[in-house]
Amino acid sequence: MAQLFFKYGAMNSGKSIDILKVAHNYEEQGKPVELLTSGVDTRAGRGVIASRIGLKRRVTPVMKDTNVYKLVKDVLADHKIYCVLIDEAQFLTKEHVLQLTKIVDELGVPVMTFGLKNDFRNELFEGSKYLLIYADKIEEMKTICWFCPHKATMNLRIHNGKPVYEGDQVQIGGNESYYPVCRKHYFHPELTSEQEND
Repeated sequence: MAQLFFKYGAMNSGKSIDILKVAHNYEEQGKPVELLTSGVDTRAGRGVIASRIGLKRRVTPVMKDTNVYKLVKDVLADHKIYCVLIDEAQFLTKEHVLQLTKIVDELGVPVMTFGLKNDFRNELFEGSKYLLIYADKIEEMKTICWFCPHKATMNLRIHNGKPVYEGDQVQIGGNESYYPVCRKHYFHPELTSEQEND
């Protein structure tokens, strides 16, 4: 039975490499998938899933007005697909998430989404909020804090070497703009593990 999955994690938790690995595993067995990513993320170019370790792949971008249900239904009219895989799912809208539920429930195709849960202000992204509500299965992808060996659960925005806690929710960036951090270092990034041990 098809299900809607949401795999979330802080920055640097390996979401993009994982989605590319899942796609490879399906395709190696001759099982086509439909790979999508948010059109909001243009770091590697619009419609590109790119991992920090260098793997990347051109895929279909999801724009605000994209009807993902219709897109997948049209693909199915041409050939069978075994899974829909979506990167940067935090940027989806509520309407997109509801379309994903229809892909699962009406078309019988599993959907796996990958993305951030919370933004740098520790507010839920719209896509993440509705995936947490509607997903059949939710899994956390883990990584470690930039400053210590604890698990990172938050994303710290940095500008000119200083933490930023206010501003627009969406500012596309990588390690130059965001650090995965634990709760303690989210509030006190000036504390390093060396200082803590003094």
